[in-house]
Amino acid sequence: MSELRRTRLRPLPLLAGVAALLLALLASVLLGAADLGWQRVLAEIGAQLSGGHSPLSEREAAILWQLRVPRAVLGALVGAALAVSGAAFQGVFRNPLADPYLLGAAGGAGLAVTIVITLLPQAGSVPGVAQAAAFAGALGGVAVTWLVGRSAGNDAATLVLAGVAVGAFLTAGQTFVQQLRLESLQQVYLWILGRLSTTGWRDVLLVLPLLIVSGAVLCACARLLDVLGVGDEEAASLGVHPGRARALVLLAASLATAAAVSVAGLIGFVGLVVPHLVRLAAGGGNRVVVPLSLLFGGAFLVLADMLARTVLAPAELPIGVVTAFTGAPFFAVLLHRGRRI
Repeated sequence: MSELRRTRLRPLPLLAGVAALLLALLASVLLGAADLGWQRVLAEIGAQLSGGHSPLSEREAAILWQLRVPRAVLGALVGAALAVSGAAFQGVFRNPLADPYLLGAAGGAGLAVTIVITLLPQAGSVPGVAQAAAFAGALGGVAVTWLVGRSAGNDAATLVLAGVAVGAFLTAGQTFVQQLRLESLQQVYLWILGRLSTTGWRDVLLVLPLLIVSGAVLCACARLLDVLGVGDEEAASLGVHPGRARALVLLAASLATAAAVSVAGLIGFVGLVVPHLVRLAAGGGNRVVVPLSLLFGGAFLVLADMLARTVLAPAELPIGVVTAFTGAPFFAVLLHRGRRI
């Protein structure tokens, strides 16, 4: 019972998370390849809020409101989805190295998108088809893992092993399909490395309802994750059904991951790095880690995307490269210092 006495989420860390997200969004809106001038952008935002005169031309206003702002919001949503899913996976499996792609979401999405790009290029050129394929593939990969794991015991360790096996099989299938059309390799790898859309608000509206539902479920289940953390037998003695609780959390986390993958590709390390940083800074209780991961995950990816857009402007780095450059050294430093993660 002593292990369940976790710190509660206090106002100061929550305000810090909100402030970090808002500041990251503001920085992303102010800076970009097109030099709009940060003073003029602030004046434009003020004009829109107050009904005053816009200092931007029609073209500049379109860059701001139809490209830069929706991309920043999309980055916040995707980062929040991946980070909160990573925190949930780590809580369910009691494994600090668990990430949102553990149960085959990456392999399923990668295979589905590769099939669309290589074998169905005409369908893939239709707006929304690749996103729908990635979403269905991610959920399909998780569903296959769940069925395989359930047939072998349905405990956490079995699910992890099933996820490894299913993920390897789906990745092998993706590689096979890629070899059928080598000319499509560049397009496939661009998707694998991750990217955020610059086509307006459509992707934001697609992912927002899914993140609201899954994020609310995961935050509501944060204490349940603490109960599961003491072990299945102890959780059952406290009136919790471990299998049902695990299924609910994994379903919500997989839904958030699938939504993120469908609009941004496979962006790595967000679901690993952000929960660890939150845990190191604010404590290990899931009632703290889950909601703060959502906020700081959004801020982290918005800043990563800002770097991807500006470091080599007017060229653009894949956002997955930026997150890997920050995530890999983070774990190397922790291992070097012998810290528990």
